[in-house]
Amino acid sequence: MAREDEYKVTEKLDMGIWKRFFKYLVEFKRGLFFMAFLMVIVAGIDALMPLLTRYAIDNFITNKTVVGFKIFALIYFCVIFIQAVNIKLFIMQAGKIETGLAYHIRKLGFKRLQQLSFSYYDNSSVGWLMARMTSDIARLSEIISWGLIDMVWAIAMMSGFIMIMLYNNVNLTLISICVVLPLFLTGIYFQRKILKSYRNVRKLNSQITSDFSEEVSGAKTTKTLVREAENLIEFKKDADNMRYFSIRTVMFSSLFLPIVISMGSIGTGLALCVGGSKVISGTLTYGTFVMFISYTIQFFDPLARLAETLAELQNAQASAERVLTLVETEPDIRDKEDAIKKYGDLFNPKKENWEKIRGDIEFKNVSFCYPNGEKVLQNFNLKVKKGETIALVGETGSGKSTIVNLLCRFYEPNSGQILIDGKEYRERSLLWLHWNLGYVLQSPHLFSGTIKDNIRYGKLDATQEEIEKSAKLVNAHRFIMKMEKGYDTEVGEDGGNISTGEKQLISFARAIIANPAIFVLDEATSSIDTETEKIIETAIEKTLAGRTSFIIAHRLSTIVSADKILVIGKGKIVEAGNHKELLRRKGYYYRLYTNQLLQEKEIESIKISI
Repeated sequence: MAREDEYKVTEKLDMGIWKRFFKYLVEFKRGLFFMAFLMVIVAGIDALMPLLTRYAIDNFITNKTVVGFKIFALIYFCVIFIQAVNIKLFIMQAGKIETGLAYHIRKLGFKRLQQLSFSYYDNSSVGWLMARMTSDIARLSEIISWGLIDMVWAIAMMSGFIMIMLYNNVNLTLISICVVLPLFLTGIYFQRKILKSYRNVRKLNSQITSDFSEEVSGAKTTKTLVREAENLIEFKKDADNMRYFSIRTVMFSSLFLPIVISMGSIGTGLALCVGGSKVISGTLTYGTFVMFISYTIQFFDPLARLAETLAELQNAQASAERVLTLVETEPDIRDKEDAIKKYGDLFNPKKENWEKIRGDIEFKNVSFCYPNGEKVLQNFNLKVKKGETIALVGETGSGKSTIVNLLCRFYEPNSGQILIDGKEYRERSLLWLHWNLGYVLQSPHLFSGTIKDNIRYGKLDATQEEIEKSAKLVNAHRFIMKMEKGYDTEVGEDGGNISTGEKQLISFARAIIANPAIFVLDEATSSIDTETEKIIETAIEKTLAGRTSFIIAHRLSTIVSADKILVIGKGKIVEAGNHKELLRRKGYYYRLYTNQLLQEKEIESIKISI
């Protein structure tokens, strides 16, 4: 779902937003100044052309002579050549700045996304982030590189026109430009309408694209729920709205140009009327008269460009603000200055100062609530010795995932301490902890590429021998070698070419290859079949040997050998002990385990009877 400001349209220019954005242009300032300089020259030459025309008329046509024409022709050719070179240079420079700025902002945005905490992603949809990194940044780089330069050109050109016209004839100048203000205001009005309509078209186009994507990915669900007719009605509604706004946009665009031409013609007509009478009376040369008419006609192009650029800037403010919101958002979880100085940061680690983790972990009076105010843990205490396997069970929302998320420092306690090897973990760097952490999710994510590439994500400099060793350790080597290309097999988008169990085993191999001191399994076997579960159980036993580990379990058969099982209820430890101890107490764990065992036996008996 898009954020509230997704399609915000502002009513006036906010220079504060643009000042914040322009600070990211510092490394492009030379290129921008050079491009502005070129545009001033281009505008100056554009303003010079009617003067050359006047000279030709007054000196060659009116006097009916060609004396000096060759020199004039050479000068005229040189001016045209210089203008052509200037235009080529500024187009090249504008293209460089547009591409360079988009690259620079996207790089900053991507870097920020790597730094931001989990809480940011909790409140930001993938579509919102993708739009910021693609369309918003592309639009802003285009406006900066082309729109602002158009503005410089328009202001320089109009200034040149007016100065030359005033120098030659003040009265005729005032008459010629009397329609400028009404035309400028009309241009701004229409550009706002056009751009607002375009914005609605883009919004609906995104929605239609989303509709197509959902329909393709959810085709089976659509058919099983018999949703074809309803889906078509919803799609038709979006398509009809897009058609309406598209027609509205074309209507405003088609009205704008005739109005500009008409108002421009009024100014030109007044110049013709007054200037023509002056030529007849002999108070104005024919060449000067033609020059004024040329300036009057050309004056309206930069004026329209200026109105368009101002409207674009106004309409793009929402994009600028959204991009700035992403780039300037500070992560909720940040290392202390002392920790950064000693251990380095996320992108510049000082591994030579990193202490080796033994694996002793302690939660001391830890309390935590999410930003929405939901309280999860209150004065939570837990001691874990090196190499122990701790299993967490309990109802959904009891706080199991919160405990491991706090341990991994994806979130930080609101109060209390988490100690690793006797030291508060916030006194060390975030990267130090994550580097020593192995995490396997319920639904593992595989990246597009080969099996080998995905395992190597856990250790980028891993050799083929290390990759195979980690795969063998988690019982993945056998099924990998049965594939036609072995470790070079493409897994497809999010591992779509292989089974869920195979994806899980690859994720185990990826987690174990870095030899982490702390291991976390978040319901890693809940979405696989019983046969694959047995393979993974064996892999878990091998993987967790000698490591401090936390297992969030849905299937209790996977945790019977855990050193300690904690039953979590409303953020507190309700029961604690090993498997046999908890069964003897016949409490919550006993009921949960026996119910699950009965269900499994019923399923097994059904299979046998079939």
